[in-house]
Amino acid sequence: MILTEILAPAGDETTAYAALDAGADAIYLGLTSFSARSSAENFDVAALCRVCEYAHLSGAKVYVCLNTLVLDGETEGFFECARLAYNAGADALLVQDMFLGKTLKTLYSEITLHLSTQAGCCSVRGARLAKEYGFSRVVLARETPFAEVKGIASVIETEVFVQGALCSCFSGQCYFSSFAGNNSGNRGRCKQPCRKKYAIDRAGFGDFAYALSPSDLSVGKRIRDYVDAGVVSLKIEGRMRRPEYAAAAVKYYRALLDGGDAERAFSALKRAYNRGDYTEGLPFGQTGGFLSRRVQGHIGEEVGFIGASGRGYFVRSDFVPRKGDAFKILRGGAEVGGAAFLSAEKGGFYVSSSARLAAGDSVRVTTSGEARGFALAPSDRKRIEIYLRFVAGEKPTARVGEFVHEGGEPLAQAKNSPLTEEELVACFCRTDALPLVPEIVAETDNAFLPKSALNAFRREFYRAYVLYAAGRVQELPQRTPPRVALSPASGALRAVISADEDAECDILIYKPFDYRRIAAPERRGRKLFLYLPPCFTSADERSVASALKDFDGIYAEGYYGLSLAEEYGVELFAGTGFNLTNAYAVSEVRGRAKFFALSKELSARDQKKLCIAGAFVLQGGAVKLMDLIYCPFGKSCASCDGRERYTLTDEAGREFPLRHYESVSGCRFEVYNCARLEAKAEGANCLTDESVGGLCGVTRGHGRESMA
Repeated sequence: MILTEILAPAGDETTAYAALDAGADAIYLGLTSFSARSSAENFDVAALCRVCEYAHLSGAKVYVCLNTLVLDGETEGFFECARLAYNAGADALLVQDMFLGKTLKTLYSEITLHLSTQAGCCSVRGARLAKEYGFSRVVLARETPFAEVKGIASVIETEVFVQGALCSCFSGQCYFSSFAGNNSGNRGRCKQPCRKKYAIDRAGFGDFAYALSPSDLSVGKRIRDYVDAGVVSLKIEGRMRRPEYAAAAVKYYRALLDGGDAERAFSALKRAYNRGDYTEGLPFGQTGGFLSRRVQGHIGEEVGFIGASGRGYFVRSDFVPRKGDAFKILRGGAEVGGAAFLSAEKGGFYVSSSARLAAGDSVRVTTSGEARGFALAPSDRKRIEIYLRFVAGEKPTARVGEFVHEGGEPLAQAKNSPLTEEELVACFCRTDALPLVPEIVAETDNAFLPKSALNAFRREFYRAYVLYAAGRVQELPQRTPPRVALSPASGALRAVISADEDAECDILIYKPFDYRRIAAPERRGRKLFLYLPPCFTSADERSVASALKDFDGIYAEGYYGLSLAEEYGVELFAGTGFNLTNAYAVSEVRGRAKFFALSKELSARDQKKLCIAGAFVLQGGAVKLMDLIYCPFGKSCASCDGRERYTLTDEAGREFPLRHYESVSGCRFEVYNCARLEAKAEGANCLTDESVGGLCGVTRGHGRESMA
């Protein structure tokens, strides 16, 4: 039986140790290559070895993120990175590209693979495919409805996010940073344009606000629902956050699971980082409070309100600050400014601020020495009983349970000063910073061993015990990856994604505005494919099933499309949402799809390498940047004008079309780039997206080099 684990983020070594000391069952981290958080400090192999030793001796696991998209010229480096991570002690690797993961598992069957949330798994279909391709666990998309979780957990080990930042876009499908700023989120370089201010041309939403920025996730007691559904891993997001945040989050969820002081732990967590006073997220159907429209960044915990002013501003509060504590002031939910602690008084305390504060302003502590101390206080370290036997004429031995470490040569007879039990105990109490509390029983009889040799034996013993604790027998040798030969092919087909039934093309990818009522267009000599979005659940499948007979196939934006097409006996057009970026992925999907689109982020050079029979390249029209599985208007349905298109305008005046459509579960939205794409790929089949019609402005490949 697999027990539920608390999984913590580690952007650097300090955070890794803080999370483990706080009681994490596992941590996840990135190497300096192929990590979706390239801005984190990350780990080289030596640092990974140190952390794995520490974790395994704590009874914890280490998962390494190799979860960016991998270009064709990078695959050998990816396989080697995976091998080095395993040999350093990694218990599992997180991979985004399911097809590349299949090849990795074939090459190194010993490696345990977890499917990254970037793969967008949110249904049983995706879970089954992951298992078929050699993955042991799926990390669910943050948007996965709770109704889907139990079914997925019955198929494969399941991991869910319970705490931390939320992405605005459906997992793995965001191209905003890539096309608007030439920094690919799928390559770990996201610049978070979703956290900027935007106005939307709808009454009540025309002022600039953080229109796409979700509050931080905190499911709290709802973790019990996940545990009851069979989820094995509760994941805390935050590889870019400080050690006290990771530790505080671990302690909070540990308290909820084990019956500790959850209230105090939650207070420390809010003071470590809190964007938007938290949301339970989309899985549980929360709508109000999902977005943090008025405040961006850490707002801490509310501790009081501004009263009178004098030699400072007096805060009416029961909270007792410490020197160095810092505060943020909100008025009507919007940030006014910061404040610093001056002095304590009966019934509250004084703060200073460069901003003009007013009576009734909310005072929130954002830096708290007391909360930091609570979060970073280590939990009990692992106790081990070591039995030492150092007898003249015998090889020295050190035993922990069934593990026995033996020296190479028998011990010499002592001529003057034999080893004492006290010397052995003192030596083996030095654990070289490993998280162990040894309880030592020593037996010795007239043996002699130089101090340097004794220290060397101790180090060898602990090093061997680390490997034993990790369950690792031997390192993986370097193996030659399988070769994939792709035969180039030219194409002249034109496919159009559109809701316009009159679009002239060879393949019409019909994209309805209402998936609850689908009427297939006339064929007119064209092939007809039904567009299916990346977030496609069991409920979505039921809503479109009866319409599939009227189409030649489906254009699917996610892995689920492979089994869906096979089950319903229709052709598959694997969309740009498959993020095909290398020959291994293209070769695999070519065997299961009639047509497929290459990643929209590839450069022209990389596209050319992968243009085989059946391949399409996005060459014109609109560029979809984001899929929003929530309402940016906070489900203010009573006043909604129900338009099919809105405009999202940034502070630089750029206008991004916002397309609205209806799914069986409610309204969804898509964000498109502010300019049309007019890049051309010679000799390739052409895919054009006309979902939002004409746009002002043109870009010739803007963002197309972002994957290089």
